[in-house]
Amino acid sequence: MLTQEDLFAKALMVEEPWFVDKVQFDQEAGKLEIWIDFERGSTFYYEDKESGIKGHFKAYDTTQKTWRHLNFFQYQCHLHAWIPRIDTGDGKVRQVQAPWEGHAAGFTLLFEALILVLVKVMPIHQVSLLLGVYDSKLWKMIKAYTETARACEDFSSVEVVGVDETSARKGHDYVTLFVDLEEKRTMFVAEGRDNEVVVDFVDDLIAHNGNAEQISQISCDMSPAFILGVEENLPNADIVFDRFHVTKVINDAVDKVRKAEVANNPILKNSKYLFLKNRRNLSEWQKQRLDEIQLSGLNLKTMKALMIREAFQQIYQAPTAEIFNKLLRKWYFWATHCRIEPIKEAAYTIQRHWHGVVNWIFYKISNGILEGFNSIFQAAKAKARGYKRTDTIKAIIYLLTGKLDFSKINPYYVTHSKL
Repeated sequence: MLTQEDLFAKALMVEEPWFVDKVQFDQEAGKLEIWIDFERGSTFYYEDKESGIKGHFKAYDTTQKTWRHLNFFQYQCHLHAWIPRIDTGDGKVRQVQAPWEGHAAGFTLLFEALILVLVKVMPIHQVSLLLGVYDSKLWKMIKAYTETARACEDFSSVEVVGVDETSARKGHDYVTLFVDLEEKRTMFVAEGRDNEVVVDFVDDLIAHNGNAEQISQISCDMSPAFILGVEENLPNADIVFDRFHVTKVINDAVDKVRKAEVANNPILKNSKYLFLKNRRNLSEWQKQRLDEIQLSGLNLKTMKALMIREAFQQIYQAPTAEIFNKLLRKWYFWATHCRIEPIKEAAYTIQRHWHGVVNWIFYKISNGILEGFNSIFQAAKAKARGYKRTDTIKAIIYLLTGKLDFSKINPYYVTHSKL
């Protein structure tokens, strides 16, 4: 017949030479305490590749450690054990790692696997309250896991990359994301948004078996810093200006025209998003309002600017590169002869970046996935706290969008991610 200790040993998957020595339940304190020990005379496997040490060693002495484990129903569960230290024969005494020991101080692997699942779908502070663990300990664990998992990443096959910045904190602090557009994962997060972020990316790429000369396509906005960084550090990369960022240049011009006209044309008051959204995305009321402005007979420059923007968007429906180029040149002529200064300035901006705009028809890549990742991060930041430090910002971005394989460092993560 199984004893209480044998039952918990099976539940905890404790195997020889370890055994459960004592179990104590304190209902008032809301805790289950489990003591684990090992058979005297046991040997323990230890390996240190850097020192070339490998083998089974007897305990030299012991040190007591405690870990937080998965809850026992609604009660916290803590494991206590005397962990052996071993003499490896080189004059040093080293501590053996318990089979259940996690990567963060004071947690078991199973408890860490549960935390990883929760922090992906809940704000850190809510997880802290749910589990009764300080925010700081959770952040420490998340950073440890993301750093270790990233060290295992292999970028040797990466060829197509998207680059975009996102606001990290108030006060115009930014981080720049580099995303593998084929695998749809964040590869690297750099602090800032100048050309040096590309240098940092290349360093990280090489550190993960990547090759800067292998990067063939880069999708980005028309930031001079990004362009310079790519040209100097990714010699074989064709720059493709993201279609949504290119359209934004024209959208900004349309809004400037509207602002200039609204003072003398009250019909344009509170109409900003009528001209910034695509018609198919307008509500029925907004469509009616736009029709009223169009049929007002006021010959507004804002309406003409909108027509020019919509014509530009239609260019991306071109079936071939030849037709795309032809339509773009016709549009450029129209935009630069329309006598609407903001639109002419937008057209000149596109002309200065012509090659990167036209490259879209050949590669048809965009930063859509980055915009999605930015939204995920901004949503997480809006409902949480603890995002004041750059290292925590990087950690949460990697956690949410990096597709990191935590099962390589925690065998229980796969099991828990299927809950």
